[in-house]
Amino acid sequence: MKQILCLSSQPWSTIPTRTQHLMTRLKDAKILFLEPPSRNYRKPGRKVRPGLTVYALPPAPEATEDQRLLRFVRYRRLTRHILKLMDLHRFREPLLWCTSPEQVHLLDTIPHQGLVYDCDQDWLDTPPEWESDLALAADVIFAASEGLADHLSPCSDNIALLPNGVSYPMFSRPDNECPAPLTDLTGPILGFVGTIWEDLDLIPAIQAARALPRCTFVFVGRVEPYNPHLRTLEALPNVRLLGRQLPVDIPDYLSRFDLCLHLLRRSDYGADVVPSRIYEYLSSGKPIVAMFFPDHVEHFPDVIYAAHTPGEFVRLCIRALEEPEGWPAARRREHGAAAAWSNRAMQVEQILSANGLY
Repeated sequence: MKQILCLSSQPWSTIPTRTQHLMTRLKDAKILFLEPPSRNYRKPGRKVRPGLTVYALPPAPEATEDQRLLRFVRYRRLTRHILKLMDLHRFREPLLWCTSPEQVHLLDTIPHQGLVYDCDQDWLDTPPEWESDLALAADVIFAASEGLADHLSPCSDNIALLPNGVSYPMFSRPDNECPAPLTDLTGPILGFVGTIWEDLDLIPAIQAARALPRCTFVFVGRVEPYNPHLRTLEALPNVRLLGRQLPVDIPDYLSRFDLCLHLLRRSDYGADVVPSRIYEYLSSGKPIVAMFFPDHVEHFPDVIYAAHTPGEFVRLCIRALEEPEGWPAARRREHGAAAAWSNRAMQVEQILSANGLY
């Protein structure tokens, strides 16, 4: 059975991350999933599935690139804890799975037989040398988008494109129930699933809600209170902010939507990673109207209505609501099925096996 030591950039969550989805689906593997430093590091490991145990790393002083002494103290402490866990679980030379450039500082002190770097975002807040060194040391790099693959290509010739995915059976099931907050709605429902971040551009949704007073605009997800357009959105009579819902209930909301909406954050500019939300929308088969930056590549142009201005967003919402039943919904589900996390994990296994790492 293959041993995998996974250094996660995010804690284990009830809303599964990309790393969680992949680690839970790799077959014939014994996995130690190490969360970022936390005060919970003294707690026993959590066995989240057979062969997969989650631990938190101990708190350690943050260190910038030029704070060598602090960096030495930080990574010495992390190393000691990791080696202790490896010894406890009899890990000798596992496959080391890295998800963040700063983990490059652990490569020389953690014994491993093979290194994977899974890159799912632009790491603009870390020194570029860290990611370059990690990419140069990696046996295989998985990149979540073509842009990330191009960015890392000078450092490696063994990069595999591995986009985000979706729990397809969960989001494509036909027997969903209508959530209680939506039972009184009779007209078309246009829905957004995700956090309303401080920098989320709500203007397209506000203009659409004003132009379509007979439709209800539903927002499912956490709300950041400092978005400058939040009060305007909340004040509209046909808008409902339902807050965070249980992940298991999200497919029920999508099944009730007549149209799915995708909005942009200012921090999304320049990024070409397809969010998992898009794959969830596709799996539902429902029409999708998405905002794109002017120079961004449009994802799934055959089944997603792509808008570049608020006015175009409104027009496409009207057009999408008139979409006839038939091949568009089936084609969206095909895209969703292809992006199932089980398929992504199978691709990982095949690539690692071909490289003698699995």
